[in-house]
Amino acid sequence: MGTVMTRRNFGKKKAPVATEFHTVKRIDNSRLIRNFEPVKMRNLYRTVALGGMIAACLTLYVYQHFRCIDLSFQLEGLKVQQADAAALNSSLNLQIAGLSDPRRIDYIARQQLGLTEVQPAQVQEYETPNGAEVASVRYTRANRP
Repeated sequence: MGTVMTRRNFGKKKAPVATEFHTVKRIDNSRLIRNFEPVKMRNLYRTVALGGMIAACLTLYVYQHFRCIDLSFQLEGLKVQQADAAALNSSLNLQIAGLSDPRRIDYIARQQLGLTEVQPAQVQEYETPNGAEVASVRYTRANRP
């Protein structure tokens, strides 16, 4: 008679049991010596030196490039400041010219301060006392370019 399969174990298969064995194998590498080839090492050093020089040159180029850009921004800022200073200088020169106008000064003296012209009777001349000395003052102006 054969075995009758029931619905419970119909689709199930039993997995085979695997047994693993781990062995420890000691390997002595103390006698191994790495092959040293001077030509390959020299080529390696040359390649590293060449790569270092190329990296240094590229770093210098990038530094100069960004420094140039930074200086151009600073130059633009200074040009703006110079234009602002020139505009301020122009306005101040106009203000000085307006404030030193003799007609304006005369108007302020007569209207606001109530000053009038000097009458000949108001002027008195004094004689200089004996032994009095008058010091002279001499103004010099530096040469302007």
